[in-house]
Amino acid sequence: MTIEEVIKSTVKMDNAKKVILNIMYTQNVIQDHFNELIRPYDLSGEQYNVLRILRGQKGNPANMCMIQERMLAKTSNTTRLVDKLLLKDYVTRNVCPGNRRKIEVAITQKGLDVLKELDPKVDEHERLFAENISKEELELLNILLEKYRTNKQI
Repeated sequence: MTIEEVIKSTVKMDNAKKVILNIMYTQNVIQDHFNELIRPYDLSGEQYNVLRILRGQKGNPANMCMIQERMLAKTSNTTRLVDKLLLKDYVTRNVCPGNRRKIEVAITQKGLDVLKELDPKVDEHERLFAENISKEELELLNILLEKYRTNKQI
């Protein structure tokens, strides 16, 4: 289905506008499907992202600044996300012994367990969206998207 059909537009659009609309619409479709996948785990996409970042630390704690830097959505309120994960016992939060102004966050075994359960479901989610595209097309799409968002004037 073309983007014009999706938004029921009869107006001719230039390609620059169509690309923006296609990216935004596609992101919403992917996000909606992902949110359905994680809903039974009472997680938001941002909370899931924090857990993945912390798992990547391989047992080492991360400070709030580092988590924020690695977030996909840079506008996320990291403190609020960590607080919610703390209430679910998915993370621990401690004052750094060497710098009392620094907060260290680490994933718990319960957090690791929920990610382990979600991993195959997330893998399937990713495969589902890629199944109509060849390996070469996926590589090209990644190159084009990276090139598209690295405009020097933005």
